[in-house]
Amino acid sequence: MACVSDVAFSDLYITPNKKAYMWSQQSQYGLKEATFDDYEDFYATIEQGYKDNPSYLVIYKNHSYRVEKTIAINGPQYCVRKQPMSVPRITDLGMPAPVVRHLVSLGKYSGLILVSGATGAGKSTTLASLLKEYLINEGGYAITIEDPVEMPLDGIYKNANGELGLCKQTMPQNGNWAASLKSALRSCPRYIMLGEIRSPDVAVEALQAAASGHLVLTTIHANTVGDAINALVKYAAAGNVSEDMAYDLVATSLLACLQQRLIGVPKRLRLQSLFANPDVEQGCQVRTSIKQGRLNFATIIETQNIRLSNNQPLFGY
Repeated sequence: MACVSDVAFSDLYITPNKKAYMWSQQSQYGLKEATFDDYEDFYATIEQGYKDNPSYLVIYKNHSYRVEKTIAINGPQYCVRKQPMSVPRITDLGMPAPVVRHLVSLGKYSGLILVSGATGAGKSTTLASLLKEYLINEGGYAITIEDPVEMPLDGIYKNANGELGLCKQTMPQNGNWAASLKSALRSCPRYIMLGEIRSPDVAVEALQAAASGHLVLTTIHANTVGDAINALVKYAAAGNVSEDMAYDLVATSLLACLQQRLIGVPKRLRLQSLFANPDVEQGCQVRTSIKQGRLNFATIIETQNIRLSNNQPLFGY
């Protein structure tokens, strides 16, 4: 056997009888029982890390683990996700190179970058890798609001011309995401990373921040790009704006929407991407479609993919 820190896994499922299970790596979803030399010490760390919040982070032997505690009919159970020791570069995530180049180019603009997908699809890794790229290439001040804090982004980044990027990671104050976002805006960040859009007030605040000169990166649960944008509109419309204003806010703010999933054995990234013209003064079919409530983007996505694959600019810049 080996120690927990030495075994490669993404998620570890611990049942009420304290048995642990992990992906078998033989099929897309199958599991196998997991055993470790130091399992008792690891389990004790998981138990002791719980402080009333069911989502929390623990450090075990200098490695970070995100824990989700739930109560089953037979007692507490845990889903434990092993966090990377460092944030990977965006070029190492398996995305098509033309998509990566365009995403990196958006670091010069303001607006909203939305990453959608199911739980465990790598959304947080994509956001963290993209933010790291912006801090390295462009510099500037970034603040994250996460619960729990996941990827190790906090720190100083030096770019090629000697300028610096600074990232500070935070958690929502008393669980209030909207208030924490308002507070973050007062510190004049260039970039804001929100762990997830999970309420109407957060959606409205994030969209208004993106429309007012910040680059906002966040996630949402959805199965397609169209579903992701629709979910964002519905969240905003359930806040303190009308539905027409919600469509307008999303249309004005959106820079990019990605939908991703991990498939196969070994798991690989399957990505769907949609980009809006970062120059909001110019015409943009994506923005027009959103304003009109037409959220079927299949043809636009296909056209953009062809242009990117042929190394053609999407918007003539």
